[in-house]
Amino acid sequence: MVFPYAPAPGSGGPAGDTYAVALVHAGDATQVVEVLGRLRFTGWVGAPDKGWLPVIAAGGAVASGRRGIVEVGAELPGRVLAIRVRTDRQLALVAWSDGEELGRYVSDPSREPGADDDVLDDPYGVENATAFAEVCGHPERAGELAGMLGERLDPETVNESERLARVLRLLELPTWLVAVATLPRDIPTGPRARELTRLGFGLPGVRGKALDRLARPVRRRRTPPPVIADPPGGGGVDPWLL
Repeated sequence: MVFPYAPAPGSGGPAGDTYAVALVHAGDATQVVEVLGRLRFTGWVGAPDKGWLPVIAAGGAVASGRRGIVEVGAELPGRVLAIRVRTDRQLALVAWSDGEELGRYVSDPSREPGADDDVLDDPYGVENATAFAEVCGHPERAGELAGMLGERLDPETVNESERLARVLRLLELPTWLVAVATLPRDIPTGPRARELTRLGFGLPGVRGKALDRLARPVRRRRTPPPVIADPPGGGGVDPWLL
């Protein structure tokens, strides 16, 4: 599963995996697939696991209107947690409850494609750990979650999939999600590929695959909107102007 993204020069360490998932709590698969069909979504829908229905993206822009997994998650019913990892250098989380957005988090806004040079690399949205913990049914773990999300990782020794694995264990979410980048091959420690429902342009089967092949070149050229629309910048004064 290849995403149209590459790390910036000097990012430190080898490029890692890029993947994105939306988890729907106690999701009705039929209802979720209907929404994904309307959005012309391309990716996979898994069986419920630990009370969550996983919707796995097959690219960056994976639905109509330049939607990525965050924009798709906003359309799904009930309690939803969207997760996105970029080349193991950036983790993003967004939560909703019945269509109402509860909070956003990005571990390093400066690694968004197209981010300005002065965008800060500090974790953004750590205060939303309470909302994430509540959506996942573990409000008592908000403090521990905030500690995990606020930690600045050394990209030479730790990647964002490792942070995400700790978050998933803490919130009792399916831990195999950190390995979904292996699709369309089987997922290590997770379900086999044939156990997932594959949608192409919102449709299963041969027709979906054919429409996906037609749409893929266009979608590959499109980048979804940034998770944080107006990330904080350094705002410093250029010393050469003093």
